[in-house]
Amino acid sequence: MPTFTALTTLPGKSEAEALGEALERLTPEPTGVGVFELEDGSGLWEVGGYFEAEPDAAGLALLASLHGAKDFTVSELPETDWVAKVKRELTPVVAGRFFVHGSHDADKVPEDALPLLIEASMAFGTGHHGTTLGCLKALDRLNAEQGAQDSVLDLGCGTAVLAMAAARVWPEATILASDIDAVAVEVAEVNVAANDLMGRVRCLEAEGLDHPGIAGAAPFDLVFANILKAPLIALAPGITDALKPGGRVILSGILNEQADEVAAVYTQAGNSVVSRDQIGEWTTIMTRKSV
Repeated sequence: MPTFTALTTLPGKSEAEALGEALERLTPEPTGVGVFELEDGSGLWEVGGYFEAEPDAAGLALLASLHGAKDFTVSELPETDWVAKVKRELTPVVAGRFFVHGSHDADKVPEDALPLLIEASMAFGTGHHGTTLGCLKALDRLNAEQGAQDSVLDLGCGTAVLAMAAARVWPEATILASDIDAVAVEVAEVNVAANDLMGRVRCLEAEGLDHPGIAGAAPFDLVFANILKAPLIALAPGITDALKPGGRVILSGILNEQADEVAAVYTQAGNSVVSRDQIGEWTTIMTRKSV
């Protein structure tokens, strides 16, 4: 069965969410609608719909006009076994001592590695992306230089790969993994169970740092924030307040050209930059809260 996509962009989260809600009411109805901020620093949001039949061109044009969006681009996707495709292309990732893999590569885990299982069907945040890879390398370096940390928050956790990595190296630590998206939290819980880390990583659906579970566990020795520039900047005071004196933040989801601005905001909030690492077009920053 063919699948059709209809994609457009427009500035502003609220405008994009309003268009996404309107798109859900289009006839024929989409099987799914997604609203995402682009990671190119443009400030644009992408709104996309997925359809089993070719969508109504006039209806899409009207929606785009009413919501101030660009014209929708409609494409027909070929029938593809995506899980099989990802299994072929999702090769294991080595980041320091961490070995991120799917079950199809379980026989390749080195004896001295710390394995992290992420299935191909849940492949966002696997370690292949420069942002996640940078965080894993920073974590491995922090552990080598500073030793065990007692409390960790993975803010905007996605698959919870970073929270699980912390649980692998610090078995006594209290570790929380939070995400604003309910589906991401469900995926995180599945991954935690698949990695035999139940009871070691607690997954929460939460926006920012105000959830009682997060507030009750603070202050933290380490916070991962692998998200995007805008929320990283907005959350800088709250993340800093949630740290112990001397606590670290590993920041990612930052394009190289955005790194100076993000580093400056965290410095102004009361942190000092410990390290900056580039992988491709992405920068990972580690900061330390002033004592």
